[in-house]
Amino acid sequence: MSQSSLDGIKVVDLSRVLGGPLCTQILGDHGAEIIKIEPPAGDETRSWGPYHHENSSAYNDGLNRNKKCLALDMRQTEAHDILFRLLEDADVLVENFKIGTLEKWGIGFEDVLQKKFPRLIHCRVTGFGNTGPYAGFPGYDAIAQATSGLLSINGDPDRPPVRVGIPVVDITTGMNAVIAILLALHERNTSDLGQSIEISLYDTAISLLHPHAANWFLDGKPRQRTGSAHPNITPYDLLPTANGYLFLTIGNNKQFAGLCNELGYSHVAKDPRFSSNAERTRNTLALRKILEEMLADKDGKALTKIFLEKGIPVGSVQTVEDALQHPQTIARNMVVQDGEYRGTGIPIKLSRTPGKIQCKPPEYGEHNVEILSDAGYCEEDIQRFKDMQITLDKPRK
Repeated sequence: MSQSSLDGIKVVDLSRVLGGPLCTQILGDHGAEIIKIEPPAGDETRSWGPYHHENSSAYNDGLNRNKKCLALDMRQTEAHDILFRLLEDADVLVENFKIGTLEKWGIGFEDVLQKKFPRLIHCRVTGFGNTGPYAGFPGYDAIAQATSGLLSINGDPDRPPVRVGIPVVDITTGMNAVIAILLALHERNTSDLGQSIEISLYDTAISLLHPHAANWFLDGKPRQRTGSAHPNITPYDLLPTANGYLFLTIGNNKQFAGLCNELGYSHVAKDPRFSSNAERTRNTLALRKILEEMLADKDGKALTKIFLEKGIPVGSVQTVEDALQHPQTIARNMVVQDGEYRGTGIPIKLSRTPGKIQCKPPEYGEHNVEILSDAGYCEEDIQRFKDMQITLDKPRK
C-alpha cells in the first residue's frame, strides 16, 4: 500500500462523543497515529446501543477506528505527567472539555502546553465558543440546530420544526476541525510554531444556513419551512411515483425541458408559467400538481437511472440498508470490513496517498501497556499506574 498523506503525524485525542472523535478518525484514516485517551467512565458513546458487548456499541465503533486507546484518569496529577510524555513528540492535541477544564487542572494551553511544546497544535471543540453571552455553555448537536435557526427551516410549513435526521452539526464540526488542523500544520511548516484552534458547534451551525442566510441578508424577509422543496430552485422537491418517492433537482431550463420531454409532457416546458426558474418558483404549486400527474404511474426506481444517463438529475429515495448494499456504494468502497467490524468507507479518494483502514475501533484501555511502553515507561511504572487506578482496564461505572 502507498504511503498515507499523514504518516508521521501524531495526534493525542482527549475528546469524547462525536465532533472530536470524528475529526481524529478522519486524520487516522489518512495515516496519522491517533492515541485516544478515555476517562474512567469511558466515552459516553460506548453505552449508546445497539451493542457488540458490554463496553462496545455501534455508535462508538462508527467514530473510533484507526486509533489506540489509553484509559487514563486525567483528574490525577500523575496522569498529567503521562500526557506530557505523550505530547513530547505529538503534533496535535484534540479535546472537547468544558472551557476552563485544562486550566483548572493546571495544564492550560497558553500557560503550560504552549510553553512546554511550542510546535503543538491544540484543537478545542466547544458548544458555543469562549466569547459571547453563551460562552462556555454546554452544547449538543440538537441544541446547536435549535439555537442557530437550522431547526426552524427544517420540516413542512404546516408542522412543527424537525431536527435534521443525522447529527449534521456535530459531523460538520468534526470536518471543520480536520480542515483547521491541516491549515495549522501547513502554516507550521513556515513558522515552526503551533497554535490553538477553536471550533464550536454554534459557529458551524450558523455557517450551514446557506442559502437561507444569504436570502435574508438580501431581502430581510422571515424564512419559512418548505418541506423538501428548495427556497430558490424549482422543481427541486420530493414527489411520489407508483413505487416510492423521487427527488427532482432541476437546476436549469435544459434539464426541465428534458424532464418534460422524457415523461411525454413537452408542452409543459413551453408554458410561460414555467419558462424560467423564476417563473417556476412563482408558480410552484401549479407546477407541482402537474408533476404529480406526470409521475403518478411511473416506476421511480427505473426512472432514476434513465434520467441520470440523460443528464437529468433525479434520485429515488432508498432506505439506509438499500443504500449500504447498492452497487454504487460497493464500487466506491464505501463499506469496509475488518473481521466483525463493518463501517462506512473513506470518502476522500487520493490517487497516490490513499487513506486506509488499519485497525478496528479499540476496546476500552486496550493499548494501555503498548502506549505507555512506547512512551518509555517500565513494567514497574505501568503496574503502579494500574494499581493507583491512574490507568484502567474497564470503565468505572
